[in-house]
Amino acid sequence: MTVSPLPGSRDATPQTQISFLGVAASELSVQSVQGSKSGSHSGHLEPYSQGDGASFVPARPFVEGERVTVHATLRLGRARHALADTFAIGHQDPLSTTPRKPHQGSAAEVQSFQSRPDLSPPLVTVTADSPNSAPGDIFVAPYGGPGQAGPMILEPDGALVWFNPLPVGVSATNFQLQEYQGSPVLTWWEGDVSGHGFGLGNDVIVNSSYNRVGVVKAGNGLFADLHDFQLTDRDTALITSYDPIHCNLSAVGGPADGAVTDGVFQEIDIKTGLVRMQWTSLDHVGLAESYEHAQKSTLAWPFDFFHINSLSTAAAGSILVSGRNTWTVYDINGRTGLIQWRLGGRRSSFKEPPQALTAWQHDPRELPNGTLSVFDNGSAPTVHSQSRGLVLSLNHTTDTATLVSQFTHAPGLIAESQGDLQALANGDWFIGWGQLPNFSEVSPTGALLFDAHFPKYDESYRSFRFPWTGTPPHTPAIAFGAGPGGGTVYTSWNGATGVSEWRLLAGSAPASLEAVSVVPRNGFETAIPVPPSAPAPYLEVEAVGAAGQSLGVSPEIAQSG
Repeated sequence: MTVSPLPGSRDATPQTQISFLGVAASELSVQSVQGSKSGSHSGHLEPYSQGDGASFVPARPFVEGERVTVHATLRLGRARHALADTFAIGHQDPLSTTPRKPHQGSAAEVQSFQSRPDLSPPLVTVTADSPNSAPGDIFVAPYGGPGQAGPMILEPDGALVWFNPLPVGVSATNFQLQEYQGSPVLTWWEGDVSGHGFGLGNDVIVNSSYNRVGVVKAGNGLFADLHDFQLTDRDTALITSYDPIHCNLSAVGGPADGAVTDGVFQEIDIKTGLVRMQWTSLDHVGLAESYEHAQKSTLAWPFDFFHINSLSTAAAGSILVSGRNTWTVYDINGRTGLIQWRLGGRRSSFKEPPQALTAWQHDPRELPNGTLSVFDNGSAPTVHSQSRGLVLSLNHTTDTATLVSQFTHAPGLIAESQGDLQALANGDWFIGWGQLPNFSEVSPTGALLFDAHFPKYDESYRSFRFPWTGTPPHTPAIAFGAGPGGGTVYTSWNGATGVSEWRLLAGSAPASLEAVSVVPRNGFETAIPVPPSAPAPYLEVEAVGAAGQSLGVSPEIAQSG
């Protein structure tokens, strides 16, 4: 059984629930939950939808600085086993949100569409596009620069497929394709990107019709963070979170009246919203492992000693966690939460040649052949001459790490934050350059196959390539522009992937429209000249698939607009 908060933990939140993972809820009973300051706490057990545990949800919060003792009973057949859990509630360090302000840019850096004037995503400039690139669309989520922020799907040539603009001040990260309840879904994080380097928001799941089918929130009084959101085959979610805690940092050279940012990950039961498991960096990693400096920290800017920035499951059931500011990848037992090995940093379990060393890294993932991919930022401050994608082989018998492959950009790029390296099915690699506006695809030998960028100040936390089929729930958009001859119709269908042609219909009445022309789809928005001989005054467009089938019809409009 896994119990959270971990027995002996000193960093639980006042709103924490007590999670029991590993047995059916019917085999559990909680006799008492006692706070050393707040006294006895009533509450109730809520079972996980997976049937393998339950959370005790207290009726009221605990008190900062107190010690909590939990007594419970586990029934296994006729046997009964007493369980005890003791943990402390940390002193919270409340931070004001300090969202970064986007750069405005110029009109030339933003896309605009006649048929969808509400959409203004940043411009995408493609500088390399080989026919040997892997199939699939490109998934990015620009923010911080000119144009609207939000999840964005691009065609292989960089043309827009789908864009979901977010309100001003809200950003999206980690936009990708995953699977939920046996079906492909789009997922991303959205919320406030704080100047402190983490996010305050929620994780979102939408289906192939772009309808929301789930919103995942962090538990225990925390917010979902921007750094990672991974769905599991148990219909649970692994998410990151940040918890600033008021504490004494004099042992590592910081202020006695100081604060530290705890890096947290949780496994959330998506259906119930309960926390199945919680892991915190302060419970497992020493402050002295950090390459950040506690001397610089204040209550307003806590010591970010760990900076959790990725989660991924490994074949053996463990969880790979990246600590950016410890320069370390941690392999964590998925049941006990104990660290099984470290790669990199001050306490590495492996001997590493100089060319395999990483600094301020992101996105470690175990590959099907057992090797490890990782995006090595190498900055900031700068340690390496450029950021790079690495593939490493770990020998657990000799405790050595070997560099298998290295992927860089020419000219060299330095991404001080963010970034990812995605293994593609054909052997290529897709690289998101994080804080920089660039995203690329390289061959197994490192040859550049695709390269594109946003305007200067836009960034996408990660960038991916996936095959995607989407069917919007709404009808195609249409607009009319007067001009020579019969004018021009502009049409688009945000998110539609199956449109091959557009059929223009015209008529003297909405009930008597007839086809007057057919044109190939041309990017996100297609301009269709209206023949001067077309019946007036009503117009509409019909989306046509590759087999000639009708996919959707726009509302009719008058030629006057």
